[in-house]
Amino acid sequence: MTLHNQVQLITYPDSMGGDLKALRHVLETHLADIAAGGVHILPPFPSSGDRGFAPLTYLEIEPAFGTWEDVAAIGQRFDVLVDLMVNHISRQSPYFQDFLQKGRASEYADLFLTLDKIWPGGEPVQDDIDQMFLRRPLPYSTYTVASTGEQERVWTTFGKTDPSEQIDLDIYSQHTKQLLKTFFLNFKMHGVKIVRLDAVGYVIKKLGTSCFFVEPDIYSFLDWIKELADSLELELLPEVHAHYSTQYKLAERGFWIYDFILPYRILEALLTHRSSDLLDYLRTRPHRQFTMLDCHDGIPVKPDLDELIDTTAARRLVDLCIERGANLSLILSEEHKSSDGFDVHQIRCTYYSALAEDDDAYLAARAIQLFTPGIPQVYYVGLLAGANDQEAVASTGEGREINRRNYTLEEIEARLDLPVVQRLMELIRFRNTYAAFGGDFQALDAGEQMLRLRWTLGNQRCELTVDLPSGRSVIVYTDEQGQSAEYIV
Repeated sequence: MTLHNQVQLITYPDSMGGDLKALRHVLETHLADIAAGGVHILPPFPSSGDRGFAPLTYLEIEPAFGTWEDVAAIGQRFDVLVDLMVNHISRQSPYFQDFLQKGRASEYADLFLTLDKIWPGGEPVQDDIDQMFLRRPLPYSTYTVASTGEQERVWTTFGKTDPSEQIDLDIYSQHTKQLLKTFFLNFKMHGVKIVRLDAVGYVIKKLGTSCFFVEPDIYSFLDWIKELADSLELELLPEVHAHYSTQYKLAERGFWIYDFILPYRILEALLTHRSSDLLDYLRTRPHRQFTMLDCHDGIPVKPDLDELIDTTAARRLVDLCIERGANLSLILSEEHKSSDGFDVHQIRCTYYSALAEDDDAYLAARAIQLFTPGIPQVYYVGLLAGANDQEAVASTGEGREINRRNYTLEEIEARLDLPVVQRLMELIRFRNTYAAFGGDFQALDAGEQMLRLRWTLGNQRCELTVDLPSGRSVIVYTDEQGQSAEYIV
């Protein structure tokens, strides 16, 4: 399929009105020309944790959100993107529950990575673990088999509980590949157009490596799953937080990639009033990317920007975000921190709050994003210019809840009337409809405190100029009559 070169909305299934029917209402009533590129519905499946990212199955929709018919109804008008947590599945899934009951006698036992598949005799070696890019103190959890009382240690990359709620899948198992095929067929049947491969960088476990994006092993899996997706006319979007060179390798192999560098670079430019680093990046990055500023996790820092940023300057930027209410996700493995101890994985905050809720600066950030080549995604909190939700962080103890506020239909309608949101939607409409965004892109010289970006297609041309100290953004473009027109963002 061909993706629309227009803005996509990112939202949880229950964050815009409470369920999928309400989401469809909001999309069709208020955002039909805004989310023209589609909608990324964050996991709407039954889940036992991590706000949907510990799915029990992909064959059902969580009843509190609706049904697959609701997803299909949205898909009739908007391209739908959903996540497939290709690395893991829930401890509460019927597959792992059967394993917990029967152990190795379970028909699903081969789906999972018992430690004897990794270490001889199943005994973990600390020297091997020390080399891994860890997301929890140990990469495995211990479970008791009900029928025998035996204990089984199983690989679990993610999870804040012990034992974890997220059980890794053995992607070398034919049972796993058949299960993934079943999930993909179900997506196709219900009108899904794009599948995000969440946490795909962790699927290969190989001793002597970081167990993260292990080359060349991972390419065999990616080639297999791309062939599957192509056969069903589904697009894939691998989600990999890694050194930027890893993303570029995926782009070279024909995959869409995420631009996890852009959010930091734009924030840095607006906070320091310097354009040079952002300008250099815009001139060298691959164009086949999904762009974003904010998401359900945070603003990426390490390892996405390793070797691209000075950590002393990065600390100053991070500290400023903390002053404005942000909290941090940190790198756990000593091996993967910077040599000076800098360990910030992501800055958790809304982008609006990171820019001190300054409307002009925020609109400048969005204008730069929308002028950057790629398919722009706008997170629902960002669309509504939401501020940091400190109450949610305090009540849940989860730092990511700072940027996951749920809105009622009444709250959405009220926020859509805010001047900053009205200005943002006008900007998005321009991006969605102006033909030159399908043409040639240039990042022009304009002095250290200015940024100039231009798109040209035939006789149509639009140029964005941003004054970084003030945030004032102006678009000059050729109108339908061939006359030059000016639009102040």
